[in-house]
Amino acid sequence: MACSTFLCPVASTFSQKPLQSTFLHSSVNPSFLTLNILPKKLRKPHQLRNLVVAKSNDSDSADVPDRLISALCYFYPFFDGIQYGKYAITQFYPVQAIIQPLVPAIRVFKSFPFNGFLVFLTLYFVVVRNPNFSRYVRFNTMQAIVLDVLLIFPDLLERGFNPRDGLGLDLMMSLDSTVFFFLLVCLIYGSSSCLVGQIPRLPIVAEAADRQVL
Repeated sequence: MACSTFLCPVASTFSQKPLQSTFLHSSVNPSFLTLNILPKKLRKPHQLRNLVVAKSNDSDSADVPDRLISALCYFYPFFDGIQYGKYAITQFYPVQAIIQPLVPAIRVFKSFPFNGFLVFLTLYFVVVRNPNFSRYVRFNTMQAIVLDVLLIFPDLLERGFNPRDGLGLDLMMSLDSTVFFFLLVCLIYGSSSCLVGQIPRLPIVAEAADRQVL
């Protein structure tokens, strides 16, 4: 096949005048030169594999098990503070529709007086203080724990100030409903964010959780 008038002169030039680089014609083994110009990480494939594994095991990773565990942790403060919804649940039908599927789990949680304390110890010492869990799981678990600890304040206020009627009762109903809706929003926001792999940062408790999780 005849070559074109543009390509033939170029081809003849390279065939008549090969490159005379002293670097390429040195006595050094060409394979050694090839290895030297590659990045060091590519010389040893096992090092590259180790790098990928280390990245996948990063403490801030959020794989599917991490997401599920983190999402479930936010049910703990909600179940523990469900009694604050005694007014809101009876007054708002949409809230009843949300709570209804959770009733069996709430009954199991409330069946034993020390369940809340046992869950607290389990989450703190088995999850938060366990470096085998990713930081993603430990941070979300700590947020749920701090949120549950904050329930001490409305509980103390309710025990010390327990009106039977009048303005005091209206204020107590408003306080209980506010606490309940705050817990419900934290549950929905925290769990849904964890399920999609995002990091929820709850107001008031996020900074406290950061300080506790190394």
